[in-house]
Amino acid sequence: MLISKKIYERIQEKRKILDLLRPLNQLQLQALKEEFFIEYVYNSTSIEGNTLTLNETRLVLQEGITIGGKSLREHLDVTNQREAMGWIEGFIIEKRKIKEADILTLHGITLKGISDYWAGRYKTSQNRVAGSRLIPTPPYKVSSEIKNLVYCLKKNPKKYNPIELAAFAHHDLARIHPFVDGNGRTARLLCNLILIQGGYPPIIIRAKERKKYFDYLEKAHFGNLRVFVDFIALRVEESLIQYLSVFTKTTKKNELLPLSIIAKETPYSQEYLSLLARKGVLSVTKISGVWHTTREYVEEYMKKVKKKAKKT
Repeated sequence: MLISKKIYERIQEKRKILDLLRPLNQLQLQALKEEFFIEYVYNSTSIEGNTLTLNETRLVLQEGITIGGKSLREHLDVTNQREAMGWIEGFIIEKRKIKEADILTLHGITLKGISDYWAGRYKTSQNRVAGSRLIPTPPYKVSSEIKNLVYCLKKNPKKYNPIELAAFAHHDLARIHPFVDGNGRTARLLCNLILIQGGYPPIIIRAKERKKYFDYLEKAHFGNLRVFVDFIALRVEESLIQYLSVFTKTTKKNELLPLSIIAKETPYSQEYLSLLARKGVLSVTKISGVWHTTREYVEEYMKKVKKKAKKT
């Protein structure tokens, strides 16, 4: 197993709780999805340099408003990503298996109106990844390597669980770098498609985590897939926490609170809890850029610390 056992166990516990709550309230689910789509689109495009703020992205997607001083490309970038997530929803409903044409379709939507010639088409000349030592797959090998990736997704002999498979697919598509533009956005879409197929909620890789994200992706390209798998896994846990906060009755124990508030009720400082969050030791999620957790999750961590202390 590539994924950290501790993280995977926490994820499975949360997933079991969420599964017990199914069928989910459709009104709550739709509201949650809409907010997710806005945050996902904002962060995924921001990672690639889009300058629209979260609120501006919200206005473009919900109100169809054009933001003054922002380029047409930036507007198309966010509307295209919203359309791509909608396409994924339809794909999941149809219960189809991923084919090479589907990856090309996701890329085609990503570059629609931005670069119509290259939308859904592989590169024809060698490209580079800025700031990376990686030498992407040469053009003449791209189609065969994408076909191999699709084969791995289709014939995965339970070598990977859905989280590991999603992380692997993201890394492999980014490694191949098959397109002139839109490689990162397409890789993140493919990652979410595989997670949803596996019964997990979609994830958000935040623009503020851009450096960490690229660092872990670079390590995956050069043989250390584990760190990238855990990075994706922690994003899955964050999404599960947000889903549970919406669909479970709020109590004192499971109320999501900022670490600054939780710290006042524990022996730990806010800084220490933040360190645990960054290390993936404490179950957390980000809301408006601030780490949140529950009293219950902190209690679970404290019990594990006491149990470990007794053994030593």
